[in-house]
Amino acid sequence: MRIAIVAESFLPLMNGVTHSILRVLEHLQERGDEVLVIAPSTQDADVPAEVCGAHVHRLPSVPLSGYANVRVALGGVYRVKRILADFAPDVVHLASPFVLGWRAAQAAHQLGIPSVAIYQTEVPSYAARYGVPFLENWAWNRVENIHLLAARTLVPSTFAFNQLRGRGIPRVDMWRRGVDTRRFSPDKRDDGWRASVAPDGERIIGYVGRLAVEKQVEDLAVLADIPGTRLVVVGDGPQQQALQAVLPQAVFTGFLDGEDLARAVASFDLFVHPGELETFCQTIQEAMASGVPVVATGRGGPLDLVENSRTGWLYEPGDLAGLRARVADLTGDDAKRRAFAAAAHASVQGRTWPVLGAELVRHYQAVMSETAGDRARRDSEPTPTQSTPTQSTPMSGATL
Repeated sequence: MRIAIVAESFLPLMNGVTHSILRVLEHLQERGDEVLVIAPSTQDADVPAEVCGAHVHRLPSVPLSGYANVRVALGGVYRVKRILADFAPDVVHLASPFVLGWRAAQAAHQLGIPSVAIYQTEVPSYAARYGVPFLENWAWNRVENIHLLAARTLVPSTFAFNQLRGRGIPRVDMWRRGVDTRRFSPDKRDDGWRASVAPDGERIIGYVGRLAVEKQVEDLAVLADIPGTRLVVVGDGPQQQALQAVLPQAVFTGFLDGEDLARAVASFDLFVHPGELETFCQTIQEAMASGVPVVATGRGGPLDLVENSRTGWLYEPGDLAGLRARVADLTGDDAKRRAFAAAAHASVQGRTWPVLGAELVRHYQAVMSETAGDRARRDSEPTPTQSTPTQSTPMSGATL
């Protein structure tokens, strides 16, 4: 197939959207598909023009205010339409569409190319977190318009499915996320790394993710004085300095990737995620694959991933006393924590990226088939002919 992936964000920025795109590109490269990635430009001169065999077409962009490494693509629908027309894809993959993705949704629709929209970021709900709640309704209107144009919308969790269906979005299907169970494994646990961040043998409470407002990392301050524990924060972002002030006893490792990240996650005793706006939360799966139980907020993607009293604990959004109690429960009971860890590890086996990649390709094929069927039906319909008057009524030149 020929597939155009329109990426709202892409390399060098690493986040959940970029991570998913990279795994999809690997799968499509292995299949031998021809892929074009359309993404915002970057000021990093070292980013490759080709990733996993896919050419990357960069559009002019500007940095997002307050978050300089996030770029917003410029230009209108016509520019994207021209790129798509030149490449002539069989299907357009809209990765977490909002700004660039909205233009691409319109362009694909105008060209008659089916699009598959991946709902991955709850952008409208970010508005209140960033102090602009009056934009939330506008943002939801944008999201609805994008997904109404798409031939199919794929969501990663039951919460996201119900959220979009509740807003009247048709043609919604589930497409979860895979996890690399070879990379994230209990075998990566490293006693030397543990000693470097918790030299007194403390139980390690870990967080992995962007250090941004919507992640609510400051909520972890309620864990600061749990006896015999050390909080470790992995990641970077615009809130890093503010969070270091709020969490003075925590260890901040900065951004980690590859084997460094796998080693750190496997070396945690417990993984925590306080963010309430996760449509999925890939880092929870990675912690579970590493044999680490989870405490997370009971909203969004974690509802599907964490099984209460078996693989971890969920707490009510905003209930920070509940967060603290559940973390204390697992850090203070080695036997329970080991049982939860074993169950967490078992729960994600089989959720590999090759399996999820094959499922995505089936969605591509389905919308291509549906579009071809629609065209065939239109082509088979009789051409309307000029109707003739039923009565012999004189017609004036004005009527003609």
